[in-house]
Amino acid sequence: MIRSATRGLSALLAGAALTLAAAAPAAAEDTPVTVRVISQGAKFIGTSMGGARVTITDAVTGELLASGKTQGSTGDTGHIMKQAHPRGTALAKGGAAKFATTLDLAAPRRIKVTAYGPTAQTQAANTVSATQWVLPGKGIAAGDGLRLEMPGFAVDVTAPPAHVDIDGPPARVRIAANVTMMCGCPITPGGTWDANAYEVGAIVTRNGTKMGEQPLSYAGSESQFATDLTLERPGTYEVAVYAYNPDTGNTGVDKVTFAVE
Repeated sequence: MIRSATRGLSALLAGAALTLAAAAPAAAEDTPVTVRVISQGAKFIGTSMGGARVTITDAVTGELLASGKTQGSTGDTGHIMKQAHPRGTALAKGGAAKFATTLDLAAPRRIKVTAYGPTAQTQAANTVSATQWVLPGKGIAAGDGLRLEMPGFAVDVTAPPAHVDIDGPPARVRIAANVTMMCGCPITPGGTWDANAYEVGAIVTRNGTKMGEQPLSYAGSESQFATDLTLERPGTYEVAVYAYNPDTGNTGVDKVTFAVE
């Protein structure tokens, strides 16, 4: 009887200990998270392009957990663009841009990581996001961390000025644009980012009606493209200058409007 009572008391105490453990709140743990944003077909979006704005939220509740910008270099060109990378190989070398933070987690949490950029070229900026579970104390910091790929080209129309009035018709209008990868990496004929591999053109509309398309040619300096339009009719014109990679569908656009009077 004594032995049976002892066993019963031990079981009761063990059960009480489990109940107390379950009732006690879990201690929060520091959980590092590193986010990098890479331009599709190119390098990391870093300080030279204003970085990419990163927000980390709870994927279920929407609670903001952290935010900031990627900072640092675009990375090592030779490593990223000229070497073979088996699956899982880190691309980040040479101070490649990142946003690093530490989350205070007491339980597993599904996070949503969103990147917007490049912030120095807002006419070209896109948004990408991903969700992932994170465990307390077991962060996402090794290798590239959580790597997001940003599609697009940074297209910036440099001529004519927006909303200018041009005498005519006929009017001869120079259309010029600076076109880079989203990381700011330059485009040149035969270069690492080959101008001959991309289509750069202008879609011209007048008073809301499409007039046609015209290619822009490489203008002699890195990332510079241009063409001349001869416009025979007055009206309000919009020109959408685009860069397009036919091998991947990657696309960037910028627009300008002007009037021929």
